[in-house]
Amino acid sequence: MVDMTTTLQPRLIVSDAAKALAFYADALGAEVHSKHTDDDGLIVNADLTVAGAPFTVKDETPGTTDLSPTSFGGTPVLLRLTVPDVDALGARMERAGATVVFPISDHPYGRMGRFTDPYGHIWMLSQSD
Repeated sequence: MVDMTTTLQPRLIVSDAAKALAFYADALGAEVHSKHTDDDGLIVNADLTVAGAPFTVKDETPGTTDLSPTSFGGTPVLLRLTVPDVDALGARMERAGATVVFPISDHPYGRMGRFTDPYGHIWMLSQSD
C-alpha cells in the first residue's frame, strides 16, 4: 500500500529568488503561496505551484552546498512538466526568457522539448495525452 502522505517536491536554488519568482509566474503561470526571508532579505523558502504541482524556490547561500546551477556550472537534474498544450507553454517559456535546448517536437514517446530557465534549471516540457 502506498503512503499518501509521502511527497517528493523539487527545491530550486537560484541566484536571485525574487526575480525567479516573477519569472516562474510569467513563464509557467506559477502561483506563489508563501515566501520567507532571512534577516538579510534573502528568500529562504517560497512555496509555489504550477497547476497544483508544488515546488519551492530559495536563494543560494555561498559557502554552503546551497548553490545555484549557474554558480557551479550546470545541473544534472531535468524537471519534467507535463501539460495539456506543450506548444503554448514552450512559447510562453521562450517569451519569458528561457533558452530552447531542444525544440518541441514529436517523438515515439510523446511530444516534448527542453528549455533552460535564466537560473540554470532545465525543464523538459511534455504534452499529456
